[in-house]
Amino acid sequence: MTKLKRLVRLTVEKRSGLPVLSMLLLLLLLLPSSDEVCARRVLGRRNLDSGLCQCRADSSMWAFPAEKYMSVLEQLDTCRESLTDLEEQLVVSGQHLPQMQDQVANVTSRLEPYQYLHSRGLYTVLTLRELSEELNQLETDIGVVHRQINSNQTQKLHKEVSTLLKDVKKMKTSDTINMKTVRDKLRYLKNNVESCKSIPKDFKGQNKRCFKGLITGFSPPVTSKVSPHGKDKLSGSWGKQAQADSDGQKNSYWVQPLLNTNIYGNTLRVYRTYEDFMASSNQQDFTFSPSFTDAKTLEGPSAVLYGEALYYHCYRSADICRFDLKTNLVTRATLPGTGVGFNNKFPYCYYDCRPNSDVDLEADEMGLWAIYATVGNHGNLVVSRVTWDSQAQTLNVTRTWETRQFKKSATNAFMACGVLYATRYVDEFREEVFYAFNTESGREDNSLTLPLEKVSKGVASLSYNPTDQQLYMYNDGYLLAYQTHF
Repeated sequence: MTKLKRLVRLTVEKRSGLPVLSMLLLLLLLLPSSDEVCARRVLGRRNLDSGLCQCRADSSMWAFPAEKYMSVLEQLDTCRESLTDLEEQLVVSGQHLPQMQDQVANVTSRLEPYQYLHSRGLYTVLTLRELSEELNQLETDIGVVHRQINSNQTQKLHKEVSTLLKDVKKMKTSDTINMKTVRDKLRYLKNNVESCKSIPKDFKGQNKRCFKGLITGFSPPVTSKVSPHGKDKLSGSWGKQAQADSDGQKNSYWVQPLLNTNIYGNTLRVYRTYEDFMASSNQQDFTFSPSFTDAKTLEGPSAVLYGEALYYHCYRSADICRFDLKTNLVTRATLPGTGVGFNNKFPYCYYDCRPNSDVDLEADEMGLWAIYATVGNHGNLVVSRVTWDSQAQTLNVTRTWETRQFKKSATNAFMACGVLYATRYVDEFREEVFYAFNTESGREDNSLTLPLEKVSKGVASLSYNPTDQQLYMYNDGYLLAYQTHF
């Protein structure tokens, strides 16, 4: 009995940190049930000699339930740990509540202008999709906290987010005219206005082949040659003189390699005849910038020799440059648009991005063009007319069209008869012209499937020449030319 008392005393001392409520629960669990408590009659007998009454009693019914006592203590420990974990979760959830309230208030304020626009049929689908995704995540987070706390505050937050989410979904699925549709219509009208201003009245009469419509196909390569600078110069451009009435340059061919990291160049090589080009002889070299980091350095693999000048993209800028072969002077003009892409912001990609191919200079029957992309047009292709004013000695950008074709989803592009064509990768030995945008009508066609053979997978540049109707490709150090068919 003494050992049992000591056990109880030690256990109580060790568990003295338990709350009073826990100790009371312990005692209640240890008390015998009503079925166990009963009166017990004890028989005895009287000693005649001493006059005392003697009896024998069994005390086992009052034995301390040590095993049951230890089991109850273990249950109390488990309950205490669970209670501690729950208290920690409640503290964390309580700390997150103010942040979630701020998020709901922020989303509500951001949604107000779109609710105003929605009532008038104007809104931006992209922004609403972003809001919807944000609200879905917020609804999930608040749901977790609400299941843990389930207070009036969490109920209110959950209801507010659910209401906002329904409003956003309603606007997304509405059939009324949205901002995207309005922008498409504005782009179409703007392109038509630009077309009316820029196309000469006798354009089709001067170029009967353009009257036939879009290009219908290409021949296998009619010219195939390794770049005179070697196959390791993977990027660059080449072709035939693109201006039919150019003095002294009518039959010349040119090669413009990117000598520095396949991104920058500062030299131009010109051959007077096709025979000289094929034999890599009798060339004339021009240097238009003193170094690869000069402001006049060429950036990217797309240039064109038009008349007595080379037109190209200026080093790390939104400018195009004109290098005069006679005077060695460089003239600049800035491309129009919000956030014109350069320095590898909007290169040609599709299969494999061509570094720094942001701005592409082209020529066709109508003159000079610049192909690029802008942030304002969501990275889609933009095409601008470029003119040289010989009297004022200025380079000008006169007209601009915006398309809906994402620039990074094309491997390259070129102009022919005032139509913008874009290509995409098929496999290592084939490209495909898949897209056309007509600057005369403002119409787009993305159903073309015009194959182009090649000898390597990468296409650095692709240019149409109006003097011989051939397409010139700089194909990873290989120079290829194709005859176009209208």
